[in-house]
Amino acid sequence: MKGKVRRKILHRIFIAICLFIALAPIYWMLNTSLKSEAEIYLKVPTMWPKAPTLEAYRYLLTETNFLNGIKNSLIVAGFVSLFSIFVAYPAAYVLARMTFKGKRFFSKTVLFTYLLPTSVLYIPLYIFVAKLGLTNTIWGIMLIYPTFTLPYVAWILIPHIASISTALEEAAYIDGCSKFQTMYRIIFPLALPGIISTTIFAFAMCWGEYLYALVNLVSKEVQTFPLILSGLIFGDMPPWNQLMAGAILASVPILVIYLLASSSLVGGATAGGVKE
Repeated sequence: MKGKVRRKILHRIFIAICLFIALAPIYWMLNTSLKSEAEIYLKVPTMWPKAPTLEAYRYLLTETNFLNGIKNSLIVAGFVSLFSIFVAYPAAYVLARMTFKGKRFFSKTVLFTYLLPTSVLYIPLYIFVAKLGLTNTIWGIMLIYPTFTLPYVAWILIPHIASISTALEEAAYIDGCSKFQTMYRIIFPLALPGIISTTIFAFAMCWGEYLYALVNLVSKEVQTFPLILSGLIFGDMPPWNQLMAGAILASVPILVIYLLASSSLVGGATAGGVKE
């Protein structure tokens, strides 16, 4: 009995330590965003603001194009994540369910494309977008971002689809469903938790992307929020309060999306669907 109590206490202590490590950076971001620049650069850091102020938030929202950058990021990330699911889901279904010559080669191609360093593609993608006349437009990066989201989404969805019992598809075929109907009316709803979580991760990949946007976007009207924040840095004393305020505000959409989608991120939808 004493051993069980001791293990329970150690387990809770371990969880508390993990929570502290995970939440400490978030607290420090919030703490820094509420400080004045003079307090930030004190020799001895303060664990909480001596005179909390929202000046960093006011400056960010009224004196910069941060809100416009957030809008541009929402448009780009939302479009690319939905487009990636639209294209990658059929590809993942084919690779997970169908047997054909070259299947292993195509599966490995998806993986290798996902593992390809994005820095290798900066110049060729810039040239490609420039030839289309889409440089310095959000349409240009909407064309670029799927190069790294599509392989990721397809590779992650393959095991989600493969884990669904084939007996459900066979029953659908017996009832007269075509391959296309089975893919979208039977498998898609059952794979929805994995699809939603993958969509969120694809959204997050686009949301904070910086280097492709830096190469292709120049005008402040079309820049995403990471570029707006990086534009605040000049000289040897970065405005950490404004940068941390931007990081806090930029995390809100992701948090809201996770909260709204949390009820859908539940497995076990096929439990009881097949008699063993």
